[in-house]
Amino acid sequence: MDLQLRNKVVVVTGPAKGMGPAIVRAFAAEGAKLVLAGRDMAAIEGLVQDPALSGADILMIRCDVTDAADADALANATMARFGCIDVLINVAGGTGPVGGTTWTTTNEEFEEIVDVNLTGCFNMMRAIMPSMIERRYGKVVNVGGTFGMRGRAGRMAYSASKWGLRGVTKSAALEAGRYNINVNYVAPGMVDGERFRTKVVPDVMRKLSIGEEEAVVHHAQDYALQRISNDSDVAHACLFLSSDVSRQITGVDLPVDGGWAML
Repeated sequence: MDLQLRNKVVVVTGPAKGMGPAIVRAFAAEGAKLVLAGRDMAAIEGLVQDPALSGADILMIRCDVTDAADADALANATMARFGCIDVLINVAGGTGPVGGTTWTTTNEEFEEIVDVNLTGCFNMMRAIMPSMIERRYGKVVNVGGTFGMRGRAGRMAYSASKWGLRGVTKSAALEAGRYNINVNYVAPGMVDGERFRTKVVPDVMRKLSIGEEEAVVHHAQDYALQRISNDSDVAHACLFLSSDVSRQITGVDLPVDGGWAML
């Protein structure tokens, strides 16, 4: 199926780390024009050297999403280069404190993760959506997490930030729908990658005195499909919600977790 994303202008925040590179490659494969926005320009420049991005029309912009002025500057620079913004993918985020409780989390820890995971997305939406409204066209995909759908002991601050992002998503979807703008939320579960392999799996290994692959299989038993998601699974969900194939879908929470959050 042709998702008709060729030459669409797609802004991706947090493009060079975590799930970001897979999302960028997926849009590049569809022929989209890419705006890669983040604080670590060295990492973004390294990503752009990926052969999968060869020939792609890419604009790299240093942007701290927690800074409203940076978000405005990014929107202006993108408009100057491409003349429009069709899609915003908010990937930039952090994990916040792990293992503590609500009463041991400091104000600084709480504010820091809410700032990047929630305020950062708001800043980007506020800066970019007016140009979408003017054109009567746009797609916004906020990448959250399943802990923003079920909560998680030891991850209160992170969960709070992602629950809040769901509220922003749903309210914005109601406000922007009349302008032909779709706003949706993709919620990855555990994704097989560095954090899973270096933190989650070793913890299971220690607790159960089992090997690495056994630990992976054991962890996967929590999911209906009994397998761990990969970053391409998340990227494909972002592609779908950024295309007109999903034109009648807005304000949804789409878990990409093998069947955990909703079951």
